[in-house]
Amino acid sequence: MPRIELSSGPIDYQDTGGDGPVLVFGHGMPMNETQWRKVVPLLDGYRRVLPTLPLGGHRLPMNPDADLSQRGVARLLGEFIEQLGLDEVTLVLNDWGGGQFLVSEGRAQRLARLVLVACEAFDNFPPGPAAKAMAQACRVPGGVWLLTRLMRIPAFRRNRGGYGGMSLRGIPDEILDDWFAPATRSKAIRKDLAKFATGAPDRRTLLDWSERLREFDRPVLVVWATEDRLMPRQHGPRLAELYPQGRLVEIADSSTLVPEDQPGRLADVLTEFLVQTGAEPVRHAG
Repeated sequence: MPRIELSSGPIDYQDTGGDGPVLVFGHGMPMNETQWRKVVPLLDGYRRVLPTLPLGGHRLPMNPDADLSQRGVARLLGEFIEQLGLDEVTLVLNDWGGGQFLVSEGRAQRLARLVLVACEAFDNFPPGPAAKAMAQACRVPGGVWLLTRLMRIPAFRRNRGGYGGMSLRGIPDEILDDWFAPATRSKAIRKDLAKFATGAPDRRTLLDWSERLREFDRPVLVVWATEDRLMPRQHGPRLAELYPQGRLVEIADSSTLVPEDQPGRLADVLTEFLVQTGAEPVRHAG
């Protein structure tokens, strides 16, 4: 897997290459690029770039002084896009919504459009009671270590109030094991995870940042899941109205991880949006 050294540390990423329009995919905590494993193969004709961000599923620790707050990770994502020389990027987010802060941070020049799939928004950072409880646990010494041990217990990992509720189909055990493996084995990565999990600002700051999103005058597709337990149903239309060129599509029979529950439907909706907004896939003869 390719790796790039950024100001905060190393970032692994996948890159399909090609000369099609560029799609950059963000993921949730403590997930990695496999969150999109069902969708990426359905988007032939696009260059698909999937960084593994330092949200706890990253394989190498970041620098000890790395800013892994919501703002810090958003800036790091912007630096990643810049260092790879990517332009006219479509940024696709699911679960983690902090990539939107590239707009409020004034770092969205390389973005041509946004796709927000059942993600954190407004003051819903972290999302839902379980994630907020997890963030509080991460403030306690040994809290992340305990979480990684609890995730080995089937009843805990499948609890509908936590990761078990993020997918109606159920996240395969081998995928969850992979997501939690780095924090399970590395104290340094547990520290990174704790920094991110506790790195959301207060409610007033989050809402102030959200107001700045109105400045993004390029196309935005908001895809919301009708059976999501973590992202409030009303946030979908509210987000679509916030962005000047926002549009909303709701996907039924799905929870937060739409790429897990409805990958085909999501790929169709995404492709339609891309084509309608001038990002045609590149088709090669033969």
